[in-house]
Amino acid sequence: MSFRFGIRFAASICAAILAAQITYAQTDPAAEPQVKRGAVTNLPIPRFVSLKGSEGNVRRGPSLRHRIDWVFTQRGMPLRVIGEFEHWRQVQDRDGVGGWVHYSLLSGARTAIVDQDLTPLYSRADPDSQINAYLEAGVIARIENCGPVWCRLKADGIRGWTTKDTIWGVGPDEEIK
Repeated sequence: MSFRFGIRFAASICAAILAAQITYAQTDPAAEPQVKRGAVTNLPIPRFVSLKGSEGNVRRGPSLRHRIDWVFTQRGMPLRVIGEFEHWRQVQDRDGVGGWVHYSLLSGARTAIVDQDLTPLYSRADPDSQINAYLEAGVIARIENCGPVWCRLKADGIRGWTTKDTIWGVGPDEEIK
């Protein structure tokens, strides 16, 4: 066997192995697109959380030395976590404005903010069902569960169903049990 033939043979073997790996990766269900995970918590990024207290400083960077740009003042406000660094979470509100918040100010409790004024809260996940209440834009409600289209909310002691497109605080493909 000549040297040139040996190199071609080895190259063809490598190409065959690579092709087999690519084919396996394309058919392997475990090889589906990976969800981005936070380096600190290993939780999905982006994800929704809520403001734990009635006040939370939003800083320009992830430390107490960074300047406070503004203060969130609404308990339960839904926020989207888009980054992590040690004990700090980079968050955005529904307007896309964000900054860094200490993790102790955040809760895993799921809330949503009503986007459309006079959003009906139905007794069932059916637009023909009885309306329990109308929610004003800006109302913050606790998310009890969400399916592909409908979410069950609790706002000021009143429970009911509304569609995902009327609230902010849950992803379009996200389901909550």
